[in-house]
Amino acid sequence: MSKQTILGRVTQLAKANINALLDQAEDPQKMLDQLIRDYTSNISEAEQAVAATIGNLRLMEQDHREDVETAREWGEKALAASRKADELRRGGSAADADKFDNLAKVALGRQLQSEKEAKTAEPTIASQTEVVDKLKSGLDQMKAKLAELKAKRDELVARAKSAQAQNQMMDSVKNINVLDPTSEISRFEDKVRREEAKAVGKQELAASSLDAQFEQLDTLGASAEVEARLAALKTAS
Repeated sequence: MSKQTILGRVTQLAKANINALLDQAEDPQKMLDQLIRDYTSNISEAEQAVAATIGNLRLMEQDHREDVETAREWGEKALAASRKADELRRGGSAADADKFDNLAKVALGRQLQSEKEAKTAEPTIASQTEVVDKLKSGLDQMKAKLAELKAKRDELVARAKSAQAQNQMMDSVKNINVLDPTSEISRFEDKVRREEAKAVGKQELAASSLDAQFEQLDTLGASAEVEARLAALKTAS
């Protein structure tokens, strides 16, 4: 995967609008599960590519430091050779002095070469550093987006379970309405009241029958008295 492709995918995923995607989804939970799998896979792939990019950058930085150090060392060698040449020339050894001047020139040439290599690498290092910074930032955003996706998924699942529980509770409540006159409790209450009324009726009926018997007894008593008095009159005459 090229660096440009990595950066493009990381940027695209990091900018994804989760709420907009959820609004368009027929099954938000399934869509979130798929997005989580996609993000996890892309993050893993991007991390490997970014790690390779960072590794290459560190190698270039190391080579640049070595070129800078090499240029410094050749500069010191050129200076030492030049000073030796001056010393020999002052001592009358012109031929030996020329040899050390030539060595100084060689060292200066090597110094220039190392400086050139170091300078040539600097724009590339700067560019790669910028790419790496963007990739790191994009990865951080992707990881934050992944955490957001997981939180959304957990929230959605919790809401679905809560809604299901509420629906079950409402269905149960519909089947138990104690205020409904046609419910089992009301019918049972009516039955009890009818039995109580029936008992009252029986009591009244029993009382009425007893009174009639006492009235009949009183009537019989009066007749017996009349007969007794009639018999007494006959005896007296």
